Amino acid sequence: MDVLYDILASVLAVSLLSFAGLVTLSIKKIILERMLFILVSFATGTLLAAAFLDLIPEAMDYQAANVMVFPLLGIMTFFLLEKSIHWHHHHTKKEVHAFTYLNLIGDGFHNFIDGIVIAASFLHSPALGVTTTIAIIFHEIPQEIGDFSLLIHGGFSRTKALFFNFLSALTAVLGGILGYFFISSLEAALPYLLAYTAGHFIYIATVDLLPELVAQKSPKVSVLQIAAITTGMAIIWLVITFLPE
Repeated sequence: MDVLYDILASVLAVSLLSFAGLVTLSIKKIILERMLFILVSFATGTLLAAAFLDLIPEAMDYQAANVMVFPLLGIMTFFLLEKSIHWHHHHTKKEVHAFTYLNLIGDGFHNFIDGIVIAASFLHSPALGVTTTIAIIFHEIPQEIGDFSLLIHGGFSRTKALFFNFLSALTAVLGGILGYFFISSLEAALPYLLAYTAGHFIYIATVDLLPELVAQKSPKVSVLQIAAITTGMAIIWLVITFLPE
């Protein structure tokens, strides 16, 4: 049972990173609104880097059959889901962008996988569990800030964004518990879950976010966007390179 307690403590620590957005509560609303396109650009970079530099390579490492079909399934699933959300919003006249819900779902999958990975690491050895948790924490900090920014940009209040981001993060706890009890079954599905989640991230970044960024024509804003996207990518790359799981 000691291993289970270690797993629960680690996945709860990772889940609490969803409150990284609290740093914005001290920022005046008008200033935050001016910063949002930069933060959304940063989020775009982290989503693309997480998909192409982390999730897909990890999935391919398992050498599972037909694993690269699953990013395509992830993209098509989110396309259909976004269509259904748009249809629902057309009838309810709500003003929250569809990508906010898509991002919560995609991030929930990602956090669930993190929980499984943490459980598998602790079941192998406590030392590996600790290093894996540290790597995931450093990996999640920039992405959680980006996710919070996307929810604000999509129409959530800061309080609502923190709450739903935390709910999405709690799937790591579910992944940790299920990983502890059913790791042998879940390990077989892990490469497909990783690839499927990558499809979610690619869809959100390329379909929902990049078109909004391209629509900004100001040269000054464009330079800031490129810098923010590159920074998001670079941080994910640095974490993956120097803190391997």
